[in-house]
Amino acid sequence: MSRPLRVAVVGAGPAGVYAADILTKSDVDVQIDLLEKLPAPYGLVRYGVAPDHPRIKGIVGALQKVLDKPSVRFFGNVEYGVDIKLDDLRQFYDAVVFSTGASSDRPLDIPGIDLPGSYGAADFVSWYDGHPDVPRTWPLTASSVAVLGVGNVALDVARILAKTADELLTTEIPQNVYEGLASSPVTDVHVFGRRGPAQAKFTPLELRELDHSPNVEVIVHAEGIEFDEASMHAIRTNKQVEMIVKTLQEWAIRDVGNRPRRLHLHFLEAPVEVLGTTAVTGLRTETQELTGDGNVRGTGVFTDWDVQAVYRAVGYLSTHLPDIPFDHVAGTIPHLAGRVLDLDEVPMPGVYVTGWIKRGPIGLIGHTKGDALETITSLLEDAASLTPAPLPSPDAVVQFLSQRGVPFVTNEGWQRLDLHEIALGAAQGRERVKVVAREEMTSISNG
Repeated sequence: MSRPLRVAVVGAGPAGVYAADILTKSDVDVQIDLLEKLPAPYGLVRYGVAPDHPRIKGIVGALQKVLDKPSVRFFGNVEYGVDIKLDDLRQFYDAVVFSTGASSDRPLDIPGIDLPGSYGAADFVSWYDGHPDVPRTWPLTASSVAVLGVGNVALDVARILAKTADELLTTEIPQNVYEGLASSPVTDVHVFGRRGPAQAKFTPLELRELDHSPNVEVIVHAEGIEFDEASMHAIRTNKQVEMIVKTLQEWAIRDVGNRPRRLHLHFLEAPVEVLGTTAVTGLRTETQELTGDGNVRGTGVFTDWDVQAVYRAVGYLSTHLPDIPFDHVAGTIPHLAGRVLDLDEVPMPGVYVTGWIKRGPIGLIGHTKGDALETITSLLEDAASLTPAPLPSPDAVVQFLSQRGVPFVTNEGWQRLDLHEIALGAAQGRERVKVVAREEMTSISNG
């Protein structure tokens, strides 16, 4: 090919940006356009990480360096399947990489889960992170709340619910989120894990962060601190598990202080029903016992907990993309080493996938690097045999979006919004204040 290889990456979260970065470091002359549904880049780093996580936010600097590369362009506020479809992309690009992540809640099939007052964690995370496509208000009326799940997202949700709004004023939370949290009457947040402490999915760092608030008493309920053979093996062979278990054991035996809010950790309690008729009035759990292999079985002992809201944090789920095959059970795009497979399990020419929509929503942000490497290796192996795009000029896609009336945001526009948010924060003595409304974001970006 006598011109640069033209590649579209759909989704500008870490997975998409890492894929672009690896492509720019290859020996192939390449031009990459990152197409993102939201007016801002970074995906879950901006809209899925709790605002009191400054260390994880530090990844933003590395991602921005990739967006600033001469061979990379950013097109924000462009929704795949609405503003541009696969056949359109094939006109302008030799290859397309899908990296749209996972932003929906995995369902939990128990009675009462659809009652008013029962929520998916992903929706709540989107609200407190200022996502433009969710309502500006959140019904924080419960004094006692249940969080189902023991992954990092569950702990994020529990921590944000338990902390006072004033504690979060040092972060970038938008004004509407501050006002919502300030009005919350919450006193107790209960986190429930179906299995034992050695099977918890959160990280030691995430666990320890729970205990940093001067307003929140972390209480580990000792009756769930049990171990079987598989648990002991995990403790002996996995440093992270050992650290988590040690922390939980220490907290389980310490005296309970008198901070105004309490965050309870319960293990070996499986949610079996959300109670209530017109709204949540409680949660019923069944006590579990370990079976020796790290799994659990029910004991027939049930407990009803007096809670007025339930948040399920049992995993994220990817969304089916138009014109792309999808495994609705796994919530992933079928692939072979990153090459998207059609319904006959044959690779679709020039179509690739990376990130959570490729392997499921597991692992931390850094894990997406290895994922992207596999996918881009496959793309580069195929480069010589790809069907050349009929309209490869970099201006062609700009013209297409402009004719469609899509108010897309460029990297320069995003940086304008970025500086605007930093200025909003500086006026209040804060690092940043997020702009929430999509129209306001695009208006600021496009001057």
